[in-house]
Amino acid sequence: MTKNPPVKVSFKAQMLLAREDAIIRSVNLMLAQKGFDAMTVDEVAADVGIAKASLYKHFPSKEDLAAAAMVFVMRRAQQYLDELPTQATPFEKIKQVVRWVMSLKLAGEMPSLPSQNSSLRTTLMNNKDYMDGLMDVSDRLGAWIEAAQAQGDISSKLPAIAVLYTLYARACDPVLEFLKMGDLYNDDQVIDLVMATCFDGINAR
Repeated sequence: MTKNPPVKVSFKAQMLLAREDAIIRSVNLMLAQKGFDAMTVDEVAADVGIAKASLYKHFPSKEDLAAAAMVFVMRRAQQYLDELPTQATPFEKIKQVVRWVMSLKLAGEMPSLPSQNSSLRTTLMNNKDYMDGLMDVSDRLGAWIEAAQAQGDISSKLPAIAVLYTLYARACDPVLEFLKMGDLYNDDQVIDLVMATCFDGINAR
């Protein structure tokens, strides 16, 4: 069977894709550092080194900019879940995902989630790529949570949805920054402490 030759991407198209990638990565960092409301399109254009008018050729609004960055993060999460070891137990997979999310948060690579009344939230709710990714990640985590409950690793008294939202909250947990600010612990130690409080609780055993 003869294979079709790979489609050659023009140099111009490659440059446009590279520019869009740079824009998305810049927005991702700004969303993590200051949030959607404080971020400006002018800052993004200056950071990437392009004119504001050129930026709008790629993304027509500030909301579209931020949505593209959130889609990028969601796809990154899907890829991480795909690469988890198949032999790991559901509970081990959950813990690895939470540790990874917190490492991104400490590295300044996890965008802050939009508030309920944010225009970005409305844009995200209408963004098929983002919602499809969110549903995929939620379904996989939800299945692991239910399996871990069945295996006795997570309390079966807790609704799986409550556990899921608790895990998602680690992506915007201010405790990580508070512990890091004290200069008493390195990033790995900070993550270990929050992992312990999240999965083991604070009750004396």
